[in-house]
Amino acid sequence: MADTLMEALGIETVELNPDRVVMRMPVAGPTHQPFGLLHGGASVALAETAASLGTWLNIDQERQAAVGIEINANHVRSKKDGFVTATATPLHKGRTTMVWDIRICDEDGRLICVSRCTVGVVERRNSP
Repeated sequence: MADTLMEALGIETVELNPDRVVMRMPVAGPTHQPFGLLHGGASVALAETAASLGTWLNIDQERQAAVGIEINANHVRSKKDGFVTATATPLHKGRTTMVWDIRICDEDGRLICVSRCTVGVVERRNSP
């Protein structure tokens, strides 16, 4: 995933299948907010990446694309360093939308953030 937000934030894929996506992200430098803690926006980026990739695995990749429509997040614990892991599971797999539950935890399994993301399934436009 060169030249993407995934690369910039150090997001790695751990598990990738249509019913479960697990991704890992370091908590350091680029993912910190100015006070040295995990930035909520980095957690949201991790969550939406997991949901979007999960949706992509459930669609016709030749004809369709997955696009984020809505995301919310509750940040329940701070984190200064180490890694966080997002586990995304589908709540709804429809023809035009999918809804994913994403739980982001630290190395000890403590909940850092819980998120819900709605991803749209759209037809790809032909390139000129």
